[in-house]
Amino acid sequence: MFALALRSLRQRPGRSVATLLAAFLGAAIIMTFNSMHDTAGARGVDSVSSESLTTAAGVVGGYGTLLVFFAVASTLTVNVRQREREIGLLRATGATPAQIKRMIVGEAAVLALIGSALAVGPAMLGGRALLGAFQDSGQVADGVAYHFGPIALMSGIDVTLLASVGAAFLAVRRATRAAAGVRQPRSRVRDFAGYAALIAGALGVCATFAFDATDAALMAAPAYGAILLSAGFAVFSPRLLRAVLGAVERPLGAIAGASGYLAVHQMRRRADQLTGILMPLILFTGMATATLCMQSVQNDALKASGLTRSVEDKNLETLNLVVVGVIVVFACVMLVNSLYAATAYRGREFGQQRLAGATPRQVLAGVGVEGVLLTATGVFFGTVAALAGILPFTMVRTDGVLPERGLGIWLGVVAVAAATTLVTSVATARRTLRAPAVEAVALAA
Repeated sequence: MFALALRSLRQRPGRSVATLLAAFLGAAIIMTFNSMHDTAGARGVDSVSSESLTTAAGVVGGYGTLLVFFAVASTLTVNVRQREREIGLLRATGATPAQIKRMIVGEAAVLALIGSALAVGPAMLGGRALLGAFQDSGQVADGVAYHFGPIALMSGIDVTLLASVGAAFLAVRRATRAAAGVRQPRSRVRDFAGYAALIAGALGVCATFAFDATDAALMAAPAYGAILLSAGFAVFSPRLLRAVLGAVERPLGAIAGASGYLAVHQMRRRADQLTGILMPLILFTGMATATLCMQSVQNDALKASGLTRSVEDKNLETLNLVVVGVIVVFACVMLVNSLYAATAYRGREFGQQRLAGATPRQVLAGVGVEGVLLTATGVFFGTVAALAGILPFTMVRTDGVLPERGLGIWLGVVAVAAATTLVTSVATARRTLRAPAVEAVALAA
């Protein structure tokens, strides 16, 4: 079946681009930051520079690993669900579920290894640029040379391969059960992971009140608490989306008419498939808003006190800005990736709607409404997670409750999320609608 996996990839390379891109970007991020471990461990590096580099690798490497796992898992889940018809045909021709699993998991492993290999060069360039940024800010000595070693290489390969193989195995297991007509049980492991993330996030947020306003580690507890809450909401995103759809169904139908009704109906049916889009939306909103707002509060508090920023303060600010930069780029790419894959696959569905009497404009309007609902859902729960971390931090660090520049930061984050979601989904749907309805249904049949 491994040979069949290779032939499958050669025959349909376009379908594998999304998964390969996720693996490539994920491995590049992990290798870039973990190369700081290799650099810090090189001979002749002073203790201050080594501590700054190790902190950057540990903190941002943790963020990156979480993002990579969610991104690769969501992309592979979308890819496998689009192949349910193919899996059903393989079952009908005599392939066993174990053989199908080996084929698709083998494809994921090959793509993960290829993506990791392609990421080595960009990761080395990114690591050099990151080291230069630390040296320019005075956190690392100018004489420290860059090293890309086994820690960066093996961590990138291991995390990407593990995330790809694990996500492919779980996704194909659900797909083979669906093809066999077996009712999908609720995943206890997934529920346990979601509840564990929510509980740990709540504990981290509450732990903020145990710190003093001047403690160096004050930001760590609310930041990680907000991240874990975002991850917990992302795990339960299908149920959260169904709850939102139930609340807005009637008012949306009254406002948007047939397009609103059609959008709600389609999204309720595809709630599980939309997880790959909601996950990066919630994580992006929660992590970016929380990190930027807390850094803004920290900078304002230091400026008001009249104190000169220490090396630790500069290091923390650089880390936060780098983290947000990584989140913005990676989450936007994953959003575009997942939205394009999910929307382009719906050519037959759009053709059937047009044959049933819907005009192309109505189909596009329905896709636009779906994008608005997805954006609103992701932004709402991401904002709840972010506020859970921002409010305790602001209360402990200052005399206020809300950050002074919090609204502007939040609006910027929402604007990026909304533009990415709406532009990608509508543009992809418009391109898909260029094919005649009869031809689209016939090609996808």
